[in-house]
Amino acid sequence: MNFLNLADKGQGNGGTYMFAVVVIFFSLVAGQLVSEIIAVNQLGFSLTKLPKNADLNLVLTLLLIPFAFVFAAVLMCIKFLFKRPVLSVFTARTFFDWKRFFTSFGIWGMVLTIALAIGISTGQPVDWNFNPTTFFLLFLISIFLIPIQTTAEELMFRGFLLQTFGKIFKKGWISILLTGALFGFLHWANPEVALIGNILLLYYIGTGVFLGVLAVLDDGMELPMGYHAINNIFASVVLTNDWQAFHTDALFIDRSGPVFGWESWLTIVVLQPLLVLLFAKLYKWKNIKSKLF
Repeated sequence: MNFLNLADKGQGNGGTYMFAVVVIFFSLVAGQLVSEIIAVNQLGFSLTKLPKNADLNLVLTLLLIPFAFVFAAVLMCIKFLFKRPVLSVFTARTFFDWKRFFTSFGIWGMVLTIALAIGISTGQPVDWNFNPTTFFLLFLISIFLIPIQTTAEELMFRGFLLQTFGKIFKKGWISILLTGALFGFLHWANPEVALIGNILLLYYIGTGVFLGVLAVLDDGMELPMGYHAINNIFASVVLTNDWQAFHTDALFIDRSGPVFGWESWLTIVVLQPLLVLLFAKLYKWKNIKSKLF
């Protein structure tokens, strides 16, 4: 059984799926409310209006808390509403393939590191930003909490929704496009979209489609999860910028300003398609046409 068809293992009807979406949505709202209450009552400020002297590590932790609620909500819906094995929302294999996860994690991490090195060597305005008093805590928070955030998003989009659309439409390409679009529009409220413009949604939608392709063709979320995790960890630990509403005390800070630059185009037009070809060859993907069409 391929990854898209795993939803057939569960129980439930249209009403069950709608109820699950409501549960997951309200879990996100509940998590955001908890973080906001902590920020206002214990720190004296709202997460929507950060003071300049805010503890960035603490703020990052509070911003990540809602995803733990989503993570738990999706898994509980799979297990108790649909009465499916939890593993079935992660992969069609009989085990979660950590080797695949870390292969994707490592390859994209190397690509990001090379891109950073090229940017610095060609004179891009990237400054050393290492702060020993905050960096090591940032590193721990990023390593342990960001994967919860990225896995929660993968569970929602490349797990639950991808398989749900697969059950409805019976076409991989439709499921991929729909979840990619939803993934992109989820980021519409991000502050960088307001600064750069709606063109940034192309990056998010393109990335959502790319991750959906990996999940469908590789019959599991291991590759998307690895890519997503290192992408966000890198943005938190290694390279931040000085124009977003929130940034971190990362090793480097990019001062080039908000723009949809060549790096974004290169990622969605060249690098992500090349990764699909690389993984197709590495894992000897078969039945590609039947999985997509």
